Amino acid sequence: MPIYEYACASCGHRFEVKQRFSDEPVATCPKCGQTVRRLLFPAGIIFKGSGFYITDYKRSTSGDGKSESKSEAVSSTSNKD
Repeated sequence: MPIYEYACASCGHRFEVKQRFSDEPVATCPKCGQTVRRLLFPAGIIFKGSGFYITDYKRSTSGDGKSESKSEAVSSTSNKD
């Protein structure tokens, strides 16, 4: 069951309630009895492993299928002659 956080519109009291998805949302503040609204929070994301970098997924290739670093090395050695 998820835990929802609510905030009172008049007194500012914040509280958490463990509810089922099918349960009706809380409508009144337990302190003052005024209306409350449910607060929304983004879901947390945890990346595990050795690391996630752009170089892990993207491969630099030129039009002929060779990598850019190899083609640069070939062109730099041919310019010396």
